[in-house]
Amino acid sequence: MRVARRGLAWRLREGERRLILIVGDFIAATLAAIVALAMWARLDYLGPEPSYDFLRLRAPWFVLLPFLWLVLMINLYDVRRAGAWRETLRGVMGAAGVGAVMYLVLYFSSEGSLPRRGVLYFLALVIVSTLIWRGLYTLVFTAPAFMRRVLVVGAGESGMALVQLVNDIRPQPFHIVGLIDDDSSKHGMDIGSVKVMGDNSLLLRLLEEETVSDIVVSILGPMNGSMFQALLDAQERGAEITRMPVAYEELLGRVPINYLESDWLLRSFVDSIRVSGVYTLLKRLIDLAGALTGLGIMILFMPWIALAIVLETGRPILFFQDRLGQGGKVFHVAKFRTMRQDAEADGQAHWARREDPRATRVGRLMRKAHLDELPQFWNVLRGEMSLVGPRPERPELVAELEKQIPFYRARLLVKPGLTGWAQVNYGKGASIEGSAEKLEYDLYYIKHRSLAMDLWILLRTFGSVLGFRGV
Repeated sequence: MRVARRGLAWRLREGERRLILIVGDFIAATLAAIVALAMWARLDYLGPEPSYDFLRLRAPWFVLLPFLWLVLMINLYDVRRAGAWRETLRGVMGAAGVGAVMYLVLYFSSEGSLPRRGVLYFLALVIVSTLIWRGLYTLVFTAPAFMRRVLVVGAGESGMALVQLVNDIRPQPFHIVGLIDDDSSKHGMDIGSVKVMGDNSLLLRLLEEETVSDIVVSILGPMNGSMFQALLDAQERGAEITRMPVAYEELLGRVPINYLESDWLLRSFVDSIRVSGVYTLLKRLIDLAGALTGLGIMILFMPWIALAIVLETGRPILFFQDRLGQGGKVFHVAKFRTMRQDAEADGQAHWARREDPRATRVGRLMRKAHLDELPQFWNVLRGEMSLVGPRPERPELVAELEKQIPFYRARLLVKPGLTGWAQVNYGKGASIEGSAEKLEYDLYYIKHRSLAMDLWILLRTFGSVLGFRGV
């Protein structure tokens, strides 16, 4: 029977912190909308308060503003970024800027029939209210009372990797109080300023003395009986027991390909990738709707994109490449050309990277807005790609990468996507190391994919497009 221990109730996990952020942002935006309405009514219409008729005739759409604000803030619901004040300030101001530009486009396209001051009041107020709330969040929810206290079992390679990972994250997601290991030669060692305190005989005492809320087991090989019993006893006393690969996934949203047990692919991955027929059907219906919408947008933008490309560097407007799809099947993708005609004059496949010197000026702009990807909606319509999935790679690069990165070919278990978990969290992998990190995100998506996760990725992609965060 589990025994609850005092002092642990307020130690929040990442999902709980994200929910608090979303609710807090919504309340801040709702308050901003209410005050903006009151100011608009009083200052512009000389009324004492926003009456029902005023709301019905002038601002029924104001109720949508808090929800739209959450969409603009979608990329600020990374819990690690939320704890960094500079990231928060930049993100809030960026969201307000994107919102202002969107509204100006609507305002001028409607020949000035929409109001200006009410929205201006809202944007000014929502910046202030959100920053106040986010400041309170940073002050309160990064305090020690809300931090999980973790004891790491195992001071080997995976244990050291976990400590280093946590030390590199700012603000830290939890506090590591120490490590224990049954190898006496490691006792007293400092690993990233965290001490190896002893063997399993100390586990229960450390649980109480250090108010440990979680234990992360980083033993990849065999475990002796006394350590196993100590962990069972700790669990009965209310400690949360997590294996290192699972903690890594929760912490980063990635699968640790370099620190996995030998049978992981069969025991944890293959068994987890099975999805229901309902999910497959709904995903395909969303793909079809998204593809038709995307092709419609492409038709609207294509004359202007084609003109810009021709004026800068001439033809061709499109370029075509072979990519590997589900099961390793080769298919052809088309993209608007963003690079010089001689970008691969040597006939070899090269990495695409940030600020690629081969990119044209028009191409860099299209990449920022993801406009170069519009022709790939045809591949989605044909069923060769999905809206969400791992990025499709060239056969030459896959042949090279699967020799150097474990589990690399596992990303071909699902259809490639226009966007994906790796794209919204990392971007392009312009090296072997970058591709390995991207693979960790791709495998996490394959293992945990669901309709809710697909919709979350699409929303984050929408936020990236609006914020010109493409590469």
